[in-house]
Amino acid sequence: MALGKFGDSAYLYPGSPSTLIRVFEGGAVLVDPGHGSGRHKDLKREIRKLRLDVRAQLATHGHADHIAVAPEIGAPLFVHRFEFSIAESPLNRELLTFGSKAPEGFLVFQFPEGVKVNAVFEWGDELFGTKAIGLSGHSPGMTGFLDDENGLIYAGDSFFGEKLIQSVGVPYLVDPELFKTSIKELHNYVDKGYLLIPSHGKPVGGEEAAELLEFNLKRVDETESLILDLLRDPMSLDELAFRIMEHYGVAITPQKLALNLVPVRAFIAELYNRGEIDVFVDGGLKWRAKTR
Repeated sequence: MALGKFGDSAYLYPGSPSTLIRVFEGGAVLVDPGHGSGRHKDLKREIRKLRLDVRAQLATHGHADHIAVAPEIGAPLFVHRFEFSIAESPLNRELLTFGSKAPEGFLVFQFPEGVKVNAVFEWGDELFGTKAIGLSGHSPGMTGFLDDENGLIYAGDSFFGEKLIQSVGVPYLVDPELFKTSIKELHNYVDKGYLLIPSHGKPVGGEEAAELLEFNLKRVDETESLILDLLRDPMSLDELAFRIMEHYGVAITPQKLALNLVPVRAFIAELYNRGEIDVFVDGGLKWRAKTR
């Protein structure tokens, strides 16, 4: 696949996720190297065409689909400190998405090996011509990489393309309020003229970026209202996730349902903490909206 070029020193290798190649001081820095049996070979080939060597790798977060080929690249990997154990431990990745060790082949993307992290960073750190910015919500240490020289932000999974959201129903998140805060922060960067590059979806800027961010924000707010409406009849988390997917016309599979249980739990926690729902036991754990 051909590289896209942005500014004087940034290239994008397409895919899901895409990989940003940032030229810095005569070397290449990869952001989110990705996954796939031949991915590392493809990336190395494209970098050789640029007559560069890979000096370092940056990860927006520790989910396996973003970092699985990092060991094959052979360059130091940097992640935010909140993502360190997620990257290094396959069990921790499964705990985040399933709540315990997951059945083999059950999660949408499962990678059984650990990935060695060589260094951790903090939000605000300057890294190889980029600045790490906090975009938490999708995962605890979700990080965007701000590249002033090329006028872009590689935003990882802080927002998603419309097609991906429609295929699953609900954006994958662990904290809806932090997810919305990150979306609003990205709006500010769009207003300043930055191009946004999501991991899953095409680069967007200007009005197109603003509309896509608004779509993400609207889907989160919409889902929250939908949950309160559905919980007029008490139901379990599994029932609730199923009904949400049904509402959005999603083709329901065990894998997608298991994935959606993560954001649904996050919405439930937020609504419970705000005093808008309560919980009781009736043949299992049931949630219900409080009478308004």
